[in-house]
Amino acid sequence: MEWDNQTILVEFFLKGLSGYPRLELLFFVLILIMYVVILLGNGTLILISILDSHLHTPMYFFLGNLSFLDISYTTTSIPSTLVSFLSERKTISFTGCAVQMFLGLAMGTTECVLLGMMAVDRYVAIFNPLRYPVIMSKGSYVPMAAGSWIIGVVNSAVQTVFVVQLPFCRNNVINHFSCEILAVMKLACADISGNEFIMLVATTLFILTPLLLIIVSYTLIIVSILKIRSSEGRSKVFSTCSAHLTVVIIFYGTILFMYMKPKSKEKLNSGDMDATDKLISMFYGVVTPMVNPLIYSLRNKDVKEAAKHLLRRKVFNK
Repeated sequence: MEWDNQTILVEFFLKGLSGYPRLELLFFVLILIMYVVILLGNGTLILISILDSHLHTPMYFFLGNLSFLDISYTTTSIPSTLVSFLSERKTISFTGCAVQMFLGLAMGTTECVLLGMMAVDRYVAIFNPLRYPVIMSKGSYVPMAAGSWIIGVVNSAVQTVFVVQLPFCRNNVINHFSCEILAVMKLACADISGNEFIMLVATTLFILTPLLLIIVSYTLIIVSILKIRSSEGRSKVFSTCSAHLTVVIIFYGTILFMYMKPKSKEKLNSGDMDATDKLISMFYGVVTPMVNPLIYSLRNKDVKEAAKHLLRRKVFNK
């Protein structure tokens, strides 16, 4: 009987918005439009930061990495979600689910660490502007970005391996739009306290530690801004950080609400995902990568000038 209950799963059923065909059609159109905006917006930022030599600085190198992360993160889940909205068979193979978990968690962790690195870059730019080119040289910011990617990949690999080794019973319904690691863990017919402990440690190290670094950096930056007497000086200093700070608030606000909010034991065991959780998850997975390039382009004179310069150069070349 024990073997019968612990059958080997070959696929999962993604519940998503099953049972609401009109909502599925509506969200298909909305998410498709958002995905196109994500690709165009972030792709344009990457292109501008590569083509314009004035943007070959640590800040825009990090920004290019962030844009690539947003494209990669959304591409791991959005195409399959769009297909499931139009398909009656909303399944994903066990291997496909593991790959989706790994890529999604790797991109998410990398973005958390990268945002912390960007906060350090802004701190050095404001508090040590004369030595900024020396401190944040190519020998510094490239390893910082590479380290963010390595941390994300290693953390995701460890957590994904532990999850796929769990025994899964006959319940293969994931109450989510994609193979989100917490939703998959809840399907295991075994004690997952070890997995939860590993996730708690990883959350503390790779989500809360960068957040603490960001809070400390921006607290010192804000205190420094308030000491500047001229309003023009305050505005100039704040403009160098406002875009990054806005992205941090949106990104961490949604991710902390999703993963750190208290949940009752009954709700955790029920497997029923609240509609609010699904909407927040979608906001975190789609809206945040979509608004990032808008925030950086609308609030950043350098990006605007670079875009105008490239457009003028293209027109004159014709």
